[in-house]
Amino acid sequence: MADIDLLSIGDATIDTFMTPLESETFCTIDKKQCLIAFNYGDKIPVKNLAFSIGGNAANNAIGVKRLGVNSSIVLTLGDDNVGNMIIEKLKAEGVDLTYVIQQPGTTSNYSTVISYSGERTIFVYHAPRSYEFPVQLPPAPWVYLTSMGESFRPFYNHFNDWLKKNPNVKLAFNPGSWQLRAGPDAINEIMTRTHMIYVNREEAEKLTGFGESMGKDRDLLIALSKLGPKICIITDGGGGSLAYDAVNGKFFKAGILPVDPYERTGAGDSFGSACLSAIIHGKGLNEALLWGTVNSASVIGYTGSQKGLLKLTEIDEWLKRCESSGVKVTAF
Repeated sequence: MADIDLLSIGDATIDTFMTPLESETFCTIDKKQCLIAFNYGDKIPVKNLAFSIGGNAANNAIGVKRLGVNSSIVLTLGDDNVGNMIIEKLKAEGVDLTYVIQQPGTTSNYSTVISYSGERTIFVYHAPRSYEFPVQLPPAPWVYLTSMGESFRPFYNHFNDWLKKNPNVKLAFNPGSWQLRAGPDAINEIMTRTHMIYVNREEAEKLTGFGESMGKDRDLLIALSKLGPKICIITDGGGGSLAYDAVNGKFFKAGILPVDPYERTGAGDSFGSACLSAIIHGKGLNEALLWGTVNSASVIGYTGSQKGLLKLTEIDEWLKRCESSGVKVTAF
C-alpha cells in the first residue's frame, strides 16, 4: 500500500438517475417552493436512466485521487451486488480498499434521483447497519469525515478515541443530515478537533443556532469557528462560497463559474474534495476556493456525482476559464 495522504470516512451508495418527460410533471416555482407532481397510480415515462456510485465518502475519495492525493476509504458495506459494484468502481479509480468491510447478510445503501430542470430530488435508502471501526487504522496526514446513517454514534466514539491517540492528524469534517439532526452534543468533540469544516449556509446556520444569516457572512463564519474549526468554508449555491481562516483572521469569498447545470448531484462533494486537495498540495485558502469552484462547475455538467470530477492535469485549464470569466476570490 502506497503512503496514504487522506482517509475518507463515511458512506457510499449506488445512485439511479431518472429524468421524467417534462410533459408528465407539474412544477410551481416561486422563491420559497418548487413542487414536482405526478398523476397518482400512473406509469410515468422516463427519457433518461443512468447509474453511478455516490455517497459523500466515495465522492471524496475518488475526487481527491483524481487530483493527485493518495486516498484510502473507510467503509462498511453490505455483502450484496450493490456493495460489490461500489468496490469495483473504487478499485478502478485507484482508491485504497484496505479498510472496506462487507458485513455478511446485510444490504448496501441505494438512492433514486429524479432530475428535473437542472435540479434533483433524491430518495435515499440508508441500509440499517452497525458501522465497524477498523481495528488497525493507521494515522494519515489528513482525514475527511462525512455523512453516516442513524447508527453513527458508536463509530464516532471510536473515532474520537483514535484522534486522541493521533493528535497530529488534521481533520476535515463535512457533517451529514443525521449528524446535524443529532444536535451539538453528538458532534461537539469532533468539532473541537476539526481543522477544516465544510458545510452549506443552511447547515452552518443550524450548527451555530445563528438564524437567518444573509448579509451577516462574517458573523456566521466567526460563529462557526467558535465551535472549534480553524478553517471554515461555507457554500451558498448561486451565491458562491465563503471562507474564514481563523488563525490568520482572513475572510474570502468566491463567485461561481457561469455554466448551465445539467444535473447537480455531487456539486457540494466535488467542491469539498477539490478545496481539500488544493490545501493538501500546499495551495492557499483563496486558491483552494477556486479549485472547488471549477470542480463543482465541471461535475454539474454531467449525470451523477463522479463523471465530471476533474483530474489534476485539467485544473490549470479550468482556472484560466475562471480568469477569463472574471471569477475570482476577494477578501472581505
